[in-house]
Amino acid sequence: MVESAGEDGRLSVTGAEARRVKREALGVPDRAKHQQRVAVPVQRRRPEADTRRRAYRYRCYPSPTQAEQLVKTFGACRWTYNEGLALRVKAWHEHHVALGFAESCRALTGWRNAQGTRWLQEVSSTVLQQALRHLDAAFGRFFTGSGKPPKAKKKGRSRDSATYVRTGFRWVEDPDRPGTGLITLAKQTGPLRVRWSRPLPAGVRPVKLTVSRDRAGRYFVSVLVEERIEPLPPLFLRHGGAPKAVGLDLGLAALVTLDDGEKVDHPRLLKRYGAKLADRQRSLHRKERGSRNREKARLEIARLYARVADVRRDALDRLTTRLVRENQVLVVEDLAVASLVRSPRGRGRRRKAGLNRAIMDASWGELLRQLRYKCAWYGRTLVVVDRFFPSTRRCSACGLTGPKLDLAVRGWSCDGCGAVHERDVNAARNLRAEGLRLYGLVASALPPGRPMPSLIRASEVPDVVPAG
Repeated sequence: MVESAGEDGRLSVTGAEARRVKREALGVPDRAKHQQRVAVPVQRRRPEADTRRRAYRYRCYPSPTQAEQLVKTFGACRWTYNEGLALRVKAWHEHHVALGFAESCRALTGWRNAQGTRWLQEVSSTVLQQALRHLDAAFGRFFTGSGKPPKAKKKGRSRDSATYVRTGFRWVEDPDRPGTGLITLAKQTGPLRVRWSRPLPAGVRPVKLTVSRDRAGRYFVSVLVEERIEPLPPLFLRHGGAPKAVGLDLGLAALVTLDDGEKVDHPRLLKRYGAKLADRQRSLHRKERGSRNREKARLEIARLYARVADVRRDALDRLTTRLVRENQVLVVEDLAVASLVRSPRGRGRRRKAGLNRAIMDASWGELLRQLRYKCAWYGRTLVVVDRFFPSTRRCSACGLTGPKLDLAVRGWSCDGCGAVHERDVNAARNLRAEGLRLYGLVASALPPGRPMPSLIRASEVPDVVPAG
């Protein structure tokens, strides 16, 4: 028996003893093929040169037979994920044996052939293997410290989804309408009815598909393709050749405030639909559990939340696209959204709970996520200023930093130069100035001919001393 240190410092069993434990105690068979060959790590398929992976999401309308088969697929993926998680946890805690994706796939073959779980054969094996691959990726994020330990999925609470790789679906492009076509999933005889709201890149075969169902009962198919995205023309000012930059101050009074004084209103969707949602929630709790009327009430609430999510996503997508198209450099503040929405405790917790709802309704994290990937796609630069930079209480005219300001103070005057500032506009101007300073530091350190990075963080720029 050979032992080595595992991820958490405990000794793990390896070698012949580990193979015996896997075979006898865990039910994981040995490799039946290529016994003499040395196992090599699975190499993920890399995108082609000068291409990016992009997902297109469409609404689909499966037939009753297809919907029934998809429901079985969602349940089988959830069961496989949970069973793989339980197997790996048992292997480590009881036998000190580490299992990977390959061993989980061999165990999946046994589950599909077992007497009590023959129903797994009604679902494509590639889809179930993808569920195990998602589990392996979750463990990988946990081991590297970038994620929490994976948890079991629950019916009705976890997202219903299934991922099909290229061997799990058939794609036939329509010659009359390039970018659209027929998608036929494994274990289904007919193609899905997809509403092609926009075409895919012509002549490109999808890499994988993800079919999902939300709580409102709507079905969607996300098509992942490898696409060459052309960057936008660079934007520079006429005088001096400096890049066109904009400072963005995220807030609640206005969703985004630009350094030129423009403000984008906060949609406040949860407040707009709050009375209706509260009425539907009261109606739901009056219904008997397990009744059909309760399911109808739950579905109505889910549709309301789906409408809120769709409107919010569309508004953020339009806003971020406009900002990226109109500016070369975008400057934002590094926000710790998870810390800002911590559960309230003690006095004032009702007020803090209302503040948390407003922050989550604003969806700052989604806005920053969209800015990051769109800047990378279209050749723009997103500068993230340090969260402790005094953008609010620093005078954008003379640079004097004043005392801390309460959230209720929307305007103030500088004691040094007497300039009168509007709180959010002044913060946006300070962010723009600091972002251009960081941009200049990075530009001066780059070798000649090397393009600017799409993301600049103040914490990663050397010898950066925040002004003020």
